[in-house]
Amino acid sequence: MDRYATLRHIEQLNPKQDHQRIAHLLVGYEFPWDMTRALEVALLRTFCIPSIAQLLDRTGEFQHHAQKRYDDTGIVVSEVFKQGYDSPRGAAFIQRMNAIHGHYAIANEDFLYVLSTFIYEPIRWVNRFGWRPLGEAEQWACYYFWVAVGERMGLRDIPPSYADFERFNRDYEAQRFAYDPSNQRVANATRRMMLSWFPVPLRPLVQAGIPALLDEALLTALGWEPAPVWLQRTAVMALTSRSRLLQRLPPSTKSDFFIDQPIRTYPNGYTLEDIGPDALRDRLSPPT
Repeated sequence: MDRYATLRHIEQLNPKQDHQRIAHLLVGYEFPWDMTRALEVALLRTFCIPSIAQLLDRTGEFQHHAQKRYDDTGIVVSEVFKQGYDSPRGAAFIQRMNAIHGHYAIANEDFLYVLSTFIYEPIRWVNRFGWRPLGEAEQWACYYFWVAVGERMGLRDIPPSYADFERFNRDYEAQRFAYDPSNQRVANATRRMMLSWFPVPLRPLVQAGIPALLDEALLTALGWEPAPVWLQRTAVMALTSRSRLLQRLPPSTKSDFFIDQPIRTYPNGYTLEDIGPDALRDRLSPPT
């Protein structure tokens, strides 16, 4: 019943040497719902970079297979968090992701930016809406975890410290966020996917509410209108109330990773070979 038992365990760990264990606990036990929401915001932020959005727009994956694209990303990320990036299963999913990326011309800086959103958006979300803020060691562990994944992706010039990478993240957004029609098309397809998760009568409210927690620079780059002020305040109040409620609950003893839940695209389960665009499947599968 001790709400802070997992935190005290984490505080005994070394953020550099034990970053996989810390990340595992944060994502699967301490903040599973928050981490998923934060990575959805991270996804939207990547659409604000025209070079990224234009590639996604050309592939048509979000327009035609948004749910699969979302689920595949969630699966890869969750497999690596749950199993570890050097476990046989975690390493196989990273290799699969690298094989998919290898079919597209993606700039190293764009890769670095996407990686940075996976570090800093969850930290910002949890520090704002989580039932407790992340400690410095936990934040460093997130940095070390994703740097290690980046190295296994073959990324170059990864910033050498937490502060340096965060500065890169901020500067890249300041320099590269810009409206482009492709940004809006990919973001709109993603919003339609999210609306499909809700009963039809609720969809107008969800449609208006999705921008409620998004900053002005992101909304401008996506071509989205801000939510009404009353809805922004309501969303913040609801999340703040949720965090206070969670403070009173016992710690989770059962993992709640994305892959521990039913996955819309794969109601009967998935295999490694299911991950990726259908158009690439024959080229990604090993020869038999």
